[in-house]
Amino acid sequence: MISDNEKFNMQVKPNSAFLDELKAKLPEFFDCEGNFDLDKFKGQLEEHNINELKDGYQLNFIGKDYARRQAGERPSTVIVPDQEQNNVEGKDSKNLFFTGDNLEVLRHLQNNYAGKIDVIYIDPPYNTGNDDFVYPDTFEYSDEKIKEMFGIDDEQIKRLKSIQGKSSHSSWLTFMYPRLMLAKKLLSNNGIIFISLDDNEQANLRNLLNFLMGENNFIASMIVKRKSGPNNVGIIPSIHDYLLVYARDILQLGEDIGLPLKRKGYSNPDNDPRGPWTTMPLSANHVGPHFKITNPKNGKTYLPSAGRYWVFNEKEVEKRIKDGRIIFGKSGETAPVQKVFLSDRIAAGKKQKIGTIIENEGINNRGTKELEELLGNSKVFDTPKPSSLIKFILKIINNKNAIVLDFFAGSSTTADAVMQLNAEDGGNRKFIMVQLPEKTYTVNSDGKEVPTKGGKAAYEAGFKSIDEISRERIRRAVAKIKADNDLTLPKDFDGSFKHYRVVNPTKQTLEDIEDFDPDNTTLFTDMVDSFSSKGLDVAGDATGEQTILTTWLAKDGYSFDTDIKKIDFDGYEASLVEDSRLYIINNGWSSENTKALLNKIGTHQITVQTIVLFGYSFNIADLRELEIGLKQLDGNINLLKRY
Repeated sequence: MISDNEKFNMQVKPNSAFLDELKAKLPEFFDCEGNFDLDKFKGQLEEHNINELKDGYQLNFIGKDYARRQAGERPSTVIVPDQEQNNVEGKDSKNLFFTGDNLEVLRHLQNNYAGKIDVIYIDPPYNTGNDDFVYPDTFEYSDEKIKEMFGIDDEQIKRLKSIQGKSSHSSWLTFMYPRLMLAKKLLSNNGIIFISLDDNEQANLRNLLNFLMGENNFIASMIVKRKSGPNNVGIIPSIHDYLLVYARDILQLGEDIGLPLKRKGYSNPDNDPRGPWTTMPLSANHVGPHFKITNPKNGKTYLPSAGRYWVFNEKEVEKRIKDGRIIFGKSGETAPVQKVFLSDRIAAGKKQKIGTIIENEGINNRGTKELEELLGNSKVFDTPKPSSLIKFILKIINNKNAIVLDFFAGSSTTADAVMQLNAEDGGNRKFIMVQLPEKTYTVNSDGKEVPTKGGKAAYEAGFKSIDEISRERIRRAVAKIKADNDLTLPKDFDGSFKHYRVVNPTKQTLEDIEDFDPDNTTLFTDMVDSFSSKGLDVAGDATGEQTILTTWLAKDGYSFDTDIKKIDFDGYEASLVEDSRLYIINNGWSSENTKALLNKIGTHQITVQTIVLFGYSFNIADLRELEIGLKQLDGNINLLKRY
């Protein structure tokens, strides 16, 4: 598990993530050993005379290779289920909340959520220099290892490390690059990412997104008004933020972006049984039919204006005149126009186009008042985004079943907005929130807890970390939604979440992993228990087996609510997932358990394609006995040993 991933990470290069993506898209440029054939690839480019790869625009910053390497690494953490939340309040919920570093969470989600996220909204640190950079994004390798990984000298290492902890552009880009790279892989083919930010990094983020997402997938740079008017700060005080919008694949997106059509502009003065209508021009400036249209009422004829053409041919025009879909003005005496019915446009999925300026939905004091109403204190969280902004975003994507990810959850405005909108329109959207457990206090030399500068109000309100605020906001938002929509709330309304903590193993566990010898005939350490909530010193009451299994299920592509059955093998319980994959994790496996397993498989009591076992729980003798027994069975069962 952790050991396997650490070994993999030691081999990761800055281009590993890119090569993995390239291999998935262009496997023909890789040989049988998985090596990229650069000459073959260059040959393809040269045939098309693409020389701009040498001389064209590139995005460069100090730390870029380090950021690229981070994007290719596997998680070095485990996923600890909060059994106290998940077995009670969140038992039937499909919503997810992760407490932990979002880079690690994004790494964990690469297998079970790749290509499944419809909307990503994030409001990342704005890099203003105001202590808003709290993520544990340090260079964790020794200087010698960094030299080896990147081929750089002492002076370059000094430059690289100099960006840490500063509000430099390079530091911010190094921080954002791997997170956005991994987020892109989670988006569905028609998925969209929305990112809020201000002028500090807007230009740099635009360049980074062009580089990672592709400039052709840019949709808009929207202006979000956050204040009703200017204050006295700066020469020209800023009253807006930006909302950058990019598609995963703009060709898959279609024309489905926009708000639901409004009835404004539609009427039914002639009591047409087809309902309210409006008129549209019958001509356009693209080349098309050009003929005379005759008004059957008075015989008057019309041609399109100079440089314009009719949008229908003669036969279709005649049909539509008889059907009353082409009229000669409301008086019947003017140039022909189309009669367009509101019902037809709704049925065709037409949307009300939006502009790039958001006037009212993003006003900051709305978010502050909203949080104060829920938590009773407006100062527990600085400048929370209003739920109206997130609801606006969710409305324009036109997907009531969207999976929505926010990996800078903050006060969980996004989760609140998802649930509000589901209550309003009967949608079945799901949210995934990720929030770092940033503490609201420090511990002084006397061991006394002292609130941080910005965390005083939250600490005094009983919140020891930001993620606690996030989860409590969701709970109180649910209570308000239920109170406000008591009679109209959908029966399948999901008003809760499953909670997971993404944490590092303890130093002692890592030392035990380092010292473990798989050839030993006896086991001296219960490695499983070191991954329990107690062993990891976190809340939640999870056993070590539950933590390991949850982490592996994500690794193997299973959802967090996948079907798990406990199977007894002569007193030893293992986990069978979706009737095909068996996980053997706990200590205590013996010859009797092997015999029981082989009997159940051989007599077709269970069907197993793959067995995954926790290597630290097996001595060499029991492991070999199991391997030999499986080989003797009919069928081909894959045995995976993980460390």
